[in-house]
Amino acid sequence: MTHALDSYAAERDRAAGLLRTEDGFAPLRDEAWRQFVTMGFPTTHQEEWRFTSVASIAAGGFVLAARLESPMPAIDIDPFRLPDAAAELVFVAGRYVPSLSRSTVLPREAHVESLASAMAARRERLGLHLGRVAPLEGRPFVALNAAFLDDGAWIDLPAGSVLERPLHLLFVAGGGPGGRPLMSHPRLVVILGENSQASVVETFVGGDGTRYFTNAVTEIVVGENAGLEHYKLQHEGADAYHVGATQVRAERHARYASHSISLGGALVRNDLTAVLDGEGVECTLNGLYAADAERLVDNHTTIDHVQPHGGSREMYRGILADRSRGVFNGKIIVRPNAQKTDAKQTNRALLLSEDARINTKPQLEIFANDVKCTHGAAVGQLDDDALFYLRSRGLGEGTARRLLTHAFVADVLNRMPLETVRVSVDGRLQRQLARALPDAA
Repeated sequence: MTHALDSYAAERDRAAGLLRTEDGFAPLRDEAWRQFVTMGFPTTHQEEWRFTSVASIAAGGFVLAARLESPMPAIDIDPFRLPDAAAELVFVAGRYVPSLSRSTVLPREAHVESLASAMAARRERLGLHLGRVAPLEGRPFVALNAAFLDDGAWIDLPAGSVLERPLHLLFVAGGGPGGRPLMSHPRLVVILGENSQASVVETFVGGDGTRYFTNAVTEIVVGENAGLEHYKLQHEGADAYHVGATQVRAERHARYASHSISLGGALVRNDLTAVLDGEGVECTLNGLYAADAERLVDNHTTIDHVQPHGGSREMYRGILADRSRGVFNGKIIVRPNAQKTDAKQTNRALLLSEDARINTKPQLEIFANDVKCTHGAAVGQLDDDALFYLRSRGLGEGTARRLLTHAFVADVLNRMPLETVRVSVDGRLQRQLARALPDAA
């Protein structure tokens, strides 16, 4: 790992001219780099990374993309666009591309723009939130993201704003010059004022056959009585590495719903922490992941009930085929003041082969006495009786297995309010299942 730190340090020195130094956030970058060097890359000796080795990321030799006037994506992005979006910001190799982005009329005083623009034009306002919601301590990849902080998205909605159409952030990765693998460290900051409502969709895509590393951090503040539907759609290439951290702070009577979809990537790690820091907060975490070949998807979630009368519901579903591996670690914390908390967590994994594996660990840490908290985990294979029934009706084995597998994840899909996103995810999942469960010739 020491050699890996040297490699990233050399890249940081080389890329000094690529990063913005005049925006006033150099102290944050320097402090983040110091903390990252102190922590180093996590290893499997650490409990939080016990089942996920990041040695391939540490030794990857990734470089930052050069700053280009008009970077073009290496893949066709039209299938990933949201036609009904109120604003769509497109990033290529971690940098905002105005020519590919588009926007309609937004509420007055609402800001939906690149993070680089906000760092230049709204430094004081941004400084109240950037790096304040997602802590660096004990989180090496968050620190690494902050050390290479350069661009991303800034969404700031004033009190009372109601967006009927979603905001879409499309992050497109690709290969670097001379075939060197690229890395990007996008940062998204979302601030919802009191009584505001919005839907925000993050989409991460990249081409197959290209090795790259995306290290994304999202910081979210949901103000009093505000509501946010947050989607993270991870459709990275088959050879990609994706590490993402989402940190949420919800205030009094806020409503936050997360829809996390992971259908791509060779190694994927999703960390999601929601701190319910107000009375009467409602939090929903929905997750769906699917992997085949020898891919790994690791989901770590934490719902931290700090104040009383809060509620949370969490449902994750996983589909693992071939020799793929999955990890689910879901933690619910109920603080001493969080009386009358009502929390429920379920996670289930479907193994489509004898060689697929899942490591699952539900956790409850309860420090209050007047609460209702439950969790449950289940791992299994397709029901032989149901499979026999479908085959007796004339369906091929592959088709029957795909129908049952799709029914297994239907609960998660049906909880996604945005129809365009739901249909798109369903279509991609169906195509992935068709590859994993083909009909016999």
